[in-house]
Amino acid sequence: MIKEYFYRNGRHYASKWTVLFIDLCIVAVSFILAYFIRFNLSFNFDVQKLWAQLPIIVLLFGISFLISGSYKGVVRHTGMKDVYAIFNAVCLASIGAIGVVLVNRFMNMVDGFTIPLSIIIINSLLTFISLTAARYIFKICYESLMNRNETPNKNIIIYGAGESGIITYNTLTNHSKMSSKVVGFVDNNLQKVGKQINGVKVYDKSILTEEFVKFNNISEVIFSIQSIRPKQLRTLVNEIVDLPVKVKIVPPVEDWINGELKVSQIKRVQIEDLLDRPPIEIKNSKVMKDFEDKVIMVTGGAGSIGSELVRQICKYNYRSLIVIDQAESALYDLQQELKQVGFFNFVPIVSDIRDKNKMRVLFEEHRPDRIFHAAAYKHVPLMEQNPYEAVKINVAGTKTIVDLAVEYEVEKFVFVSTDKAVNPTNVMGATKRIAEMYISCRQQEEKTKFVTTRFGNVLGSNGSVIPLFRKQIEKGGPLTVTHKDITRYFMTIPEASQLVLEAGAMGKGGEIFIFDMGESVKIMDLAKNMIRLSGLHYPDDIDIKITGLRPGEKLYEELLANGENTLPTYHDKIMISKVREIDYAKTRTMIDELCISNLFFKDNVVQLMKSIVPEYISNNSDFCKLDRKNPEMDIKESKLGLPQFNN
Repeated sequence: MIKEYFYRNGRHYASKWTVLFIDLCIVAVSFILAYFIRFNLSFNFDVQKLWAQLPIIVLLFGISFLISGSYKGVVRHTGMKDVYAIFNAVCLASIGAIGVVLVNRFMNMVDGFTIPLSIIIINSLLTFISLTAARYIFKICYESLMNRNETPNKNIIIYGAGESGIITYNTLTNHSKMSSKVVGFVDNNLQKVGKQINGVKVYDKSILTEEFVKFNNISEVIFSIQSIRPKQLRTLVNEIVDLPVKVKIVPPVEDWINGELKVSQIKRVQIEDLLDRPPIEIKNSKVMKDFEDKVIMVTGGAGSIGSELVRQICKYNYRSLIVIDQAESALYDLQQELKQVGFFNFVPIVSDIRDKNKMRVLFEEHRPDRIFHAAAYKHVPLMEQNPYEAVKINVAGTKTIVDLAVEYEVEKFVFVSTDKAVNPTNVMGATKRIAEMYISCRQQEEKTKFVTTRFGNVLGSNGSVIPLFRKQIEKGGPLTVTHKDITRYFMTIPEASQLVLEAGAMGKGGEIFIFDMGESVKIMDLAKNMIRLSGLHYPDDIDIKITGLRPGEKLYEELLANGENTLPTYHDKIMISKVREIDYAKTRTMIDELCISNLFFKDNVVQLMKSIVPEYISNNSDFCKLDRKNPEMDIKESKLGLPQFNN
């Protein structure tokens, strides 16, 4: 009956005034007991004095409770901070009692009022112990009554027995809606191994075996180590990913909500957390000075890279931010997101960069000082099927923005390119390379500083391999990989955006900045790791299917073309590519022809692109037939200084 009552009403919280009243009752009982203890559990004392002193003691403790706020804590969630508050209140009241006794001794305000020092000390100890014990007893009773016969729905191991691990333990055990049990801590510090924290044993990492996990029915391992580096985390995760458990991680302290860890913040370890290189950190950034009181325009501002550029730019002291994108819904979502976090000084515009008249109106109205051009079609297989559209956006659209930038004397233009523009094997990469070449042509006029950035695949961007694998895992597989040996360079969206901003700030015009992305990642290994991080096994739970290279797809990406080398910058992860010379007049003429032509037939479009970019050799594509094999053409090209190919 009592259990049922508590279970039905357990969601209600006791009034703080009720808690204060109970605390004062405990104080009164403790004061009476202090007299009995002082006089050997007998009545060999003046009871009348006791009754005269009791109201004053209760009043002093009441004032100290009000000052310390010890009665405001939620009793069922009593923790160390609540104990500190009680201790402070007891000390304050005891000092007050001693003060009253001393003052009365000299001023004799209350006739015969005195309390032996031993009584005050005994009462302080009894009160502190009683108040603390009462709260913990209530907490234990509440938990046992609320849980009734329930068993934990999951057993957890916390990896890390430091301060962060203890906070994680408290967060998990105090969460009323989470039925879980921490089976143990794991720590590499041998001085902690074998000891207990809150009654939970600390183990060495060697116990994390399949037998231990199955015997204790462990379903999750939570990494709670604040100082851990990505390389260390990757090593530790690799040691346990084959176990039938979910692997989670506690975020850095600076990401905790109001300095407190919430259960909702404990997330599964993501593949981004296991990058095979340290995260990029740009120090002594020039961006702040470069953006001061400037009008900034971002095209493709609602895309993966564009939206992150906008988020980062919003933190600077610019004059105005113009965000252009043709995707209305994505742009609206970005607008609402920025408003919610307090950013209002930006202008979202739904428009198409191919519309030169509309773009001219925007340039005339806003007069941008900085342009970040991220608008593009980027999906290789789709663009292989739609080369005309790829040219219209990636080449003609870029040409429109570049021409207007020169016309309206924009100070700096930053172009977001890709590693697929290097020795391109597909339509998308070739269009980006042509855009780079056109920018190089306009740079010769020295009216606008043009800067290009090249980087590889971006983790988590729209249409990238990571979201695809996640969706396939959710559906039960299989994961699709085009080739068992295919590799790619990866970086995170914030890193990519940071690179673009920094390159824009350091660029003096004409540079192509590339990024030291570490070692390339084997996609097959990436797929296996994502399966294991999901708590599943390959191939038992989810298989991986080899589908074959897609049209235009490379096995290996490059950041430098043949004949290119690099120059260092002040950041060791950012380099400048020294590109080969091109015939600017001829190249510009051919690009103009490509943009104004109505070549709706795929072969005609691609044929003209291959003339502009001689190193564009199709791979695994219908356009392989267009690659030149005529020796006479090779001789003509050699006279022009163009590279020759033997296909």
